[in-house]
Amino acid sequence: MNKGVIIGLSIVLSACASTTPESDSSNTLAPPSKVTQAAPPTLSSGAPLTLEQIMAHPDWMGNSPVSPHWDSNSKQIYYQQKIAGSEQYQLLQHSLTETGNGQMIPLGEQYKVGHSTGVTNADNSHRAYIWQGNLLLETLSDGKITVLTQSSEQDAAPQWLNSGLLAFQRGSNYFFVDTHTGHIRQLTDLRLEEQPEAVPEPADHIAREQHKLIAYVALKQQRAAEKEAHQKARQAADPTSSVSPVYLGKDQRIVASSLSPNGDKIILVLQAVQSPMEGNIMPNYITDDGRIESVKVRARVHDEVAPQNQFVLLDLSNNEIEKLDTSLLPGLGDDVLAAVRKENQQRYGDDYQPPEEDKGRNLSLIDDWYWSQSAIQWNNSGSEVALMLTTWDNKDRWLTRLDWQKKRLDSVHHLRDEAWINYKFNSFGWLNTRDDLYFLSEQSGYSQLYLVTPGKRAKALTKGEFEVDEITLTKDDGYIYFQANVKHPGIYEIYRVALTNGKVEALTNLAGNTHYLLSPDESQLLLTHSKLSQPNELYLQAAKAGAKARRLTHTVSKAFSDYPWTIPDVVAVPSNHTEQPIYAKVYYPKGYDASKANKYPAVIFNHGAGYLQNSDLGFSGYFREFMFHSMLAQQGYVVMDMDYRASAGYGRDWRTAIYRDMGRPETEDLADGVAWMTTHANVDKQRVGTYGGSYGGFMTFMALFTQPDLFQCGSALRPVSDWAHYNYGYTSNILNTPQIDPLAYERSSPIYYAEGLTKPLLINAPMVDDNVFFQDVVRLVQRLIELEKEDFETAIYPVEPHGFRQPSSWLNEYRRIYHLFGECLATK
Repeated sequence: MNKGVIIGLSIVLSACASTTPESDSSNTLAPPSKVTQAAPPTLSSGAPLTLEQIMAHPDWMGNSPVSPHWDSNSKQIYYQQKIAGSEQYQLLQHSLTETGNGQMIPLGEQYKVGHSTGVTNADNSHRAYIWQGNLLLETLSDGKITVLTQSSEQDAAPQWLNSGLLAFQRGSNYFFVDTHTGHIRQLTDLRLEEQPEAVPEPADHIAREQHKLIAYVALKQQRAAEKEAHQKARQAADPTSSVSPVYLGKDQRIVASSLSPNGDKIILVLQAVQSPMEGNIMPNYITDDGRIESVKVRARVHDEVAPQNQFVLLDLSNNEIEKLDTSLLPGLGDDVLAAVRKENQQRYGDDYQPPEEDKGRNLSLIDDWYWSQSAIQWNNSGSEVALMLTTWDNKDRWLTRLDWQKKRLDSVHHLRDEAWINYKFNSFGWLNTRDDLYFLSEQSGYSQLYLVTPGKRAKALTKGEFEVDEITLTKDDGYIYFQANVKHPGIYEIYRVALTNGKVEALTNLAGNTHYLLSPDESQLLLTHSKLSQPNELYLQAAKAGAKARRLTHTVSKAFSDYPWTIPDVVAVPSNHTEQPIYAKVYYPKGYDASKANKYPAVIFNHGAGYLQNSDLGFSGYFREFMFHSMLAQQGYVVMDMDYRASAGYGRDWRTAIYRDMGRPETEDLADGVAWMTTHANVDKQRVGTYGGSYGGFMTFMALFTQPDLFQCGSALRPVSDWAHYNYGYTSNILNTPQIDPLAYERSSPIYYAEGLTKPLLINAPMVDDNVFFQDVVRLVQRLIELEKEDFETAIYPVEPHGFRQPSSWLNEYRRIYHLFGECLATK
């Protein structure tokens, strides 16, 4: 798409039944036995928006379907919906032929239909699933449900074996169940301890003489040896005996395990137990008993210890364990951080002391933050197994296959990223009818779908400057279905590629954000779809090109759907720093006049998470901000919401543009946004403010501290001020670790730039935030005090975690933001 192109969208929602909770007009305190929430003001079409309405409990908007799933016969769907006025959820059943939002399933009946996952056996006669930690069996011909296990144990991971038996996990061990008889047998007894020693022989001269001279001592050893031999013989011969234990060694934990479809082998991933970090506590001042509680919280990236996974094969026929060799993985021995260490050495000189032993090349299973599959995948026959591995320094990813003869994990596909391997787009699996692997990779610069035969070169099944995700293989290997933003970075539709000829077909055409579930019979798509002003609803469509989607649910309240919201345009802002434009939402004021002499004030909102897309054409997770921005537009503001560099949806280079330099590229993009609004939206560049939460709060700091003339004021919500205090899993991807790359942390942390503050700053900080610690704000405030800065204020929220929960807190926070903008962006 050309730079500067504007996509104007105007979406009107169809009316539907209101799910707004009953109002409570009482202003008196509720009795201790019942706490009620004040109902939001009534919103009528065309009425001015108020903060009280916007920040009220979101029940008034209606509650969208969540966790939808198919039934086993592909004729009904189920979904969860939050109950208005409660934090609990109800389960609803929706026939594909009925109208309305479906029927609520009574609590006593939910075990029959409430499962969202399950596994079907080879002849499609039964499906096994987990419900409330128990294993259940559904007979598909008549829908009969059999409870196979019922205990306080938490069963998991049902798996049909090629023998017809049903396996499942309980804790770290595997069990078989015969579905005909209900007989359960333990398959493994894995013990995280050292193997007990056999009855020892005399160890030295004195011991040997003792056994010779003292008959009682010799007899005692003889009896012990006889007992041990008898127990072993009985264990081997008695069909009712329990399974023999397998000793994995003490001070270990099982990270992952996977049973072969033949039930004869297990891949185990072990990791040494690490001592918990001391000193990471969070005080909670508002407690049930009125005392201060010390809450244990995560380690900081600085304090994290590199784990080393050990990959082993357990042969269940003899309980032998063999360690799998990973030494020949290509690139494993490379010093990928040599240039980083050199740059830091030049910067800090003798003060730079990296760790004596850099364990960044330690291997582990990859942990994709978005998937539900295992990083260990067997083929259907159990003859092949693949594992996806990564390094602790986040630079390499290997899709590996086990060489059974050499007990070695060989690389099938190697992906290196000089910045970091994405924690998304790592799905993979075997074809059903042949031993080829399909997988996602960013090797082209965008997540694309590939197919590879071990030992051969991978073949791209999709190509282009778009992101492929949510892949589903059909049972006959005919198609792989996927979601992608082919048309536009902000439009996500459903596609499929034929594995026979590589033909790609577009299946949906809904122009928004769409996710899907393929029906068990593979004939239909259950779609979860949203638009800019329409929250998620469920749709149904035949799983073929040219089919039309039909809306199933109408869960949005009438008050919300009837209101004439300010629908933002999605614009492509030209960048002065990259070839790609910066996609952004722009909310124009009511009665916008491009030639107005008195130019408009403006606000830029900075989304959180960094790697998140908010300028797509679906309904935003920032629904309060959507309404707040509509209110600001009603009152004469232009509002922009940018997908700055680091945002999701725009490819690998956009994602990694902030490597070792967080805050600078994004602030450059904000500057381009201000310039665009000045030129194209009749905005007064001397009346622009900014705000955002979490990563957006960090960006507010960086913008006000490093480019003090860009914005006239800003508000940072639950903000990061020093990345060395954030967690390992997120931060080390982007900045390496503080021990190895302190320059990146200094370059990227707002606390180092606090002297640059010259404009009004509002800091809003929750105190029981176990994501971004309250300490981040405390340390920055002390820094600002020591720098003798005057124009900043801090608001604290004693009961709130990272994501606020109480409407009163939301209202207080946004009243402060609104007043800040009113004061600093008024006509001058």
